[in-house]
Amino acid sequence: MNTVSKTTKKLRIGILGIYHESNTFLVTPTTYADFEQGHLLLGGNILSEYRNAFHEIGGILEVLEQQDNLEVVPILYAETTPSGTITSKAATLLLQLLMEQLNAALPLDGLMVVPHGAAVSEDIPDFDGFWLTQVRKVLGSDIPIVGTIDPHCNLSQEMVDAVNAFVAYKTNPHLDQREVGKEAAGLLLHALQKKGSLNMKAMHLPMAISIEMQHTGSNPCKALYDLSRGIAERPFILSVSIVLGFPYADVAEMGSSLIVVADGKGEYASEALEVLNQYMKANFREFSGYKIGLADLLPKLNAAEKPLLLLDMGDNVGGGSPGDSTFLLKFLLDNKVKRAFVCLYDPEVVSSLAGVSQGTSLAVNIGGKTDRNHGDPVLVEGVFLRIVSGEFSETEPRHGGQMRYNMGTTAILDTHEGTVVMVTSRRIVPFSLQQLIQSDLLPTTFEVLVAKGVNAPLAAYMPVCKSMIRVNTAGVTCADMKSLPYVRRRRPMFPFESPTFWFEGS
Repeated sequence: MNTVSKTTKKLRIGILGIYHESNTFLVTPTTYADFEQGHLLLGGNILSEYRNAFHEIGGILEVLEQQDNLEVVPILYAETTPSGTITSKAATLLLQLLMEQLNAALPLDGLMVVPHGAAVSEDIPDFDGFWLTQVRKVLGSDIPIVGTIDPHCNLSQEMVDAVNAFVAYKTNPHLDQREVGKEAAGLLLHALQKKGSLNMKAMHLPMAISIEMQHTGSNPCKALYDLSRGIAERPFILSVSIVLGFPYADVAEMGSSLIVVADGKGEYASEALEVLNQYMKANFREFSGYKIGLADLLPKLNAAEKPLLLLDMGDNVGGGSPGDSTFLLKFLLDNKVKRAFVCLYDPEVVSSLAGVSQGTSLAVNIGGKTDRNHGDPVLVEGVFLRIVSGEFSETEPRHGGQMRYNMGTTAILDTHEGTVVMVTSRRIVPFSLQQLIQSDLLPTTFEVLVAKGVNAPLAAYMPVCKSMIRVNTAGVTCADMKSLPYVRRRRPMFPFESPTFWFEGS
């Protein structure tokens, strides 16, 4: 008698994402070429790039690839450095590519999605909500979709309606992306095993948490996240996410939100949300922050323990700024601050120095090329040190979860005042000290290090710095939200409007 062994068909689980943080106040748009120069990955290239990375896709793969009954189907991952609004052409091309690759990957039994949550295109303000909705239409209502989001997401109802569950990173700087990927993949497995059991509830708070108060390692965020971890331990609660929000996108969804995913009945999630809501209602003023401007900086800088990290909040590259603001550079030069480091984006300057010999004395106008909102070009006089390739790698968990970086051909100058100026030909996020080390600069030799960011650089820089000052410089990522020209944001909202509306009828 012949016997035929039955082979259990593996469940096909797709992975796809379009990941961008769009600063709508920046005049320079984001093009399709920007995604090509970032990460525009298909199929197996997604696996090779992220399997061992500190990125959420790495965590997703770690969980899914351990399941004998699953087949991972990598579809598309498109990502570029935070920047301006995505052009209509780029959005169209990305959507076409997404649909082509998704349809080619069918049939699927489940899908992991990796949006950022703050993507805006010229024609589609809620770009993440739009592409997630299109994906849901293709897959239908029965296929579970679970996603990760950056806590700087501006959560929309369209995003919530398109998926079964979202999980946001729980640290800022974002050091837990891989762990969050594992958590999200676990929710998908839960949905596959217990069909229809994921019940997600979201709440949009009538407030926006100030950017400099979004550090999860210190209060007020630390206490909020401690509370959320306690709620996550409740029976039937599977996941709790604090969505801090991204203030540099002028969209209706801009602001802070809460997400709870429960197993089964919706009241479990709703009750947990209300606990968080009442906490925010009682403590919202603590999330407004205190701003330190250039006029207040010098005595604080002189009194600070060195090495000192100066965070250039108005030119936060991780928030989409141009990276060529000169306010802090001019401050350092005017005040003759010794042994300082600052990095600016200025491809014109890099190109002009291509043939210059090492050790040559020079005078060159640097920065301030994008617009006048970020200062005027500053005359830097000093010595040309060298040109470096601009490629470097990071082996430790850092904000963003990436391991490979490329700031393009880069020039390094040493001014007569002792400030070292790094000039890049590509915008670069200050998420890794390897940016300096692999350019033959030793971070510990500087008394002042400038990083164009708010919280993200802390993971890399604070191990070598003894103190830190966040500086509220002008620019498209200034910390004072009330100075930005919003048109689309929802109203009323704290801190723009009086918080009395929150208590009406309570």
